[in-house]
Amino acid sequence: MDPITKKLLNLHLVSSTDSPEFTLFTRTLTQTSLVGLDAEWKPVRTRQTASFPTVSLLQIACQLHDGDSVVFLLDLFSIPLSSLWEPLREMFVSPDILKLGFIFKQDLIYLSSTFCSHGCEPGFDTVEPYLDIMSVYNHLQQQKKHVSKQSKSLSTICGEVLGFPLSKELQCSDWSQRPLTEEQMTYAAMDAHCLLEIFKFFQEKLAKEGDLVVATELSNLDATLGLKVLFGKHDVCDKVSRTQFCEAIAVVQATTSDVSQVSPSTGGTVQKSSCRVTSSMDEFLLKVVKLYSDRILLKGSDKKPKTSKKKGKKQSSIHGICKEKDSEQFDEWQGTSPWDPSVGGDGYPKFLCDVMIEGLAKHLRCVGIDAATPYSKKPEPRELIEQAQKEKRVLLTRDAKMLRHQYLIDNQIYRVKTLLKNEQLLEVIETFQLKISEDRLMSRCTKCNGRFIQKPLSAEEAIEAAKGFQRIPSCLFDKNLEFWQCMDCHQLYWEGTQYHNAVQKFVDICKLGY
Repeated sequence: MDPITKKLLNLHLVSSTDSPEFTLFTRTLTQTSLVGLDAEWKPVRTRQTASFPTVSLLQIACQLHDGDSVVFLLDLFSIPLSSLWEPLREMFVSPDILKLGFIFKQDLIYLSSTFCSHGCEPGFDTVEPYLDIMSVYNHLQQQKKHVSKQSKSLSTICGEVLGFPLSKELQCSDWSQRPLTEEQMTYAAMDAHCLLEIFKFFQEKLAKEGDLVVATELSNLDATLGLKVLFGKHDVCDKVSRTQFCEAIAVVQATTSDVSQVSPSTGGTVQKSSCRVTSSMDEFLLKVVKLYSDRILLKGSDKKPKTSKKKGKKQSSIHGICKEKDSEQFDEWQGTSPWDPSVGGDGYPKFLCDVMIEGLAKHLRCVGIDAATPYSKKPEPRELIEQAQKEKRVLLTRDAKMLRHQYLIDNQIYRVKTLLKNEQLLEVIETFQLKISEDRLMSRCTKCNGRFIQKPLSAEEAIEAAKGFQRIPSCLFDKNLEFWQCMDCHQLYWEGTQYHNAVQKFVDICKLGY
């Protein structure tokens, strides 16, 4: 996650309808034409009950007209859902707001179920106009030759489009726990905010390549044009229809100001419908909506949890329970490690961290522990296990499904239970009784896990080694620093401020010298 983006993130947690954050949220919905949507819920480990997960947090990132953005985190465990139903419904179907999401249909199903279970019928079944970031990414990719449509994670798309991958470490954390941690709130806000950033890149690329031509203002049209010619121009037709629709709504609102409408509420009382006046999209955004937007429309079958009708389901579930019990042996580490000299190891702890905990791999390297990552970005479980066995490593994972594979051998895999990198590091150190000392801190390459050269380089040698490969700030050459190079990837390191801060960080985490 880009640290600069985190610092500039304008984030508001909305946990009460009486709060200034809620007022700001409802006001912002009338001033935005572009929002990014995402939702979080507590992961469901088993499907013992035929019900959807309960959404506990809804993230809405709003693009403001001055170019800035603001992210609202709606705490659905704290706010009465009846007070949110109407503003959310109006936003979902407003023609003046383009909704961005990443495979948001699943989120909408769970969100609708959550509201219905709290008496807010009929939930939500439509989001329009809607643009999926996966479609945006595929459009960008199709500009390149011989590239077909692909399905990628949001983290991967962020890495390719924005230049930094989105950390997904907290995706499976307990979102029902209150209060939420600062890390959880930042993670949730970034999930929605990055949708705006990717769309911004998409919009700029369209403008640069001339894929969209901004329509002429309706007021500047030649008054002598006939209606047939006028409506023959698609952009003008859209604007005329939009203007007529808005004027009609205003007339209806003016003549029915005393008419009340039933809205969902916990007490079943009749409330007056609040018709919000929203700002219209600019011409460029209207073009994007016309050419690329879609809609999400939930059918009745979407709102019912799917249950398997295959024969032998009961029998297979029993076997699943047995496998679950068998996998418990990998939850708690016991026995001899594969690096133990008694079983042919070299005595040095070695781990393989799967893609879900690559952050832990870097932390282990920082304290001098050999921690590799998979050969490929999307490895199959068997590939991970074979790599760990070949290199005599213990496979570290948070994926409980990995523990169920029948070709696992004893003392080959360990499931990390904690969520945050610092806690995961301490868990691994304690579980495997690793010996960490201050002189081993920052002794491995954090980029590739390689070892450093035995003798440090001088400034002149470092300049020569970095040519065409790495940029070294010229201000360092007057400080008489020593430079170290990774023997595998040739990355250069030096003992500057960042190095000393990192050493102090891990001294504190591991409580060295206490």
